Amino acid sequence: MSFTKREDWPELGELVVASVNRIMDYGVYVTLDEYGREGFLHISEISSSWVKNIRDFVREGEKVVLKVLRVDPEKGHIDLSLRRVTKREKREKMLLWKQSKKAESLMRSVSQRLRVPIEELYEKAWVPLEKAFGTAYDGLEKAAREGAEPLLKSGIPKELAEALTSVAKDRIRITSVKVKGTLKIACTKPDGVLRIKKALMEAKRVKVPSGSNIKIYAVSPPKYRVEVTALDFKTANSILQRVSEAAVRGIKEAGGEGEFKRG
Repeated sequence: MSFTKREDWPELGELVVASVNRIMDYGVYVTLDEYGREGFLHISEISSSWVKNIRDFVREGEKVVLKVLRVDPEKGHIDLSLRRVTKREKREKMLLWKQSKKAESLMRSVSQRLRVPIEELYEKAWVPLEKAFGTAYDGLEKAAREGAEPLLKSGIPKELAEALTSVAKDRIRITSVKVKGTLKIACTKPDGVLRIKKALMEAKRVKVPSGSNIKIYAVSPPKYRVEVTALDFKTANSILQRVSEAAVRGIKEAGGEGEFKRG
């Protein structure tokens, strides 16, 4: 049994991790790692630029992040795109996939340690973790930081929660991620500089969870860089959005103009 392999079909627009199997003149056949199904990447969906040699972009055995364009369960067809996946989407999806595989590895270690069947562990731990924390890895990472209490609150039995916490503390290295963007704000009022400063200060006061940080600095006015560090991309992106919205809203209320661009 695999915790991470799904038996259904991917949804349109979904990002998937795939292994490159066969490269043909007209495209690439891949296996979707999370579904165990074959998909096809047409040469026209490999790059926005002209593709002379497909192997300049993908190689057999390589893992790639692709976007689902079409799904036909009756014919068993899944059409995919590489060129429509941004660098940020690729980075974040690959991280989530690696985290999911690591969470599965930790579960198997606990299964062996406690001699609990993997199917039982799925029901008693994996499902509650996904329900409580969004992903099993997020729950295990929280246990690595805070101890077994979060797992106990999610309904996992004490012995199992303590074993999961012990393995998580040994094998999960607590790190942070960073997301960033550029604010372009201006105010032509006589005290415009002060109004801009106030808007930025208000943005920095956005409430963030423990382990997160906001940094705003001038690049060359009217451009200001916003950097957010957090324990995971979901939290970081949420903070970045709230900070940028607060800054743009603040400067507009002060009689100025503002816009935000990611990256």
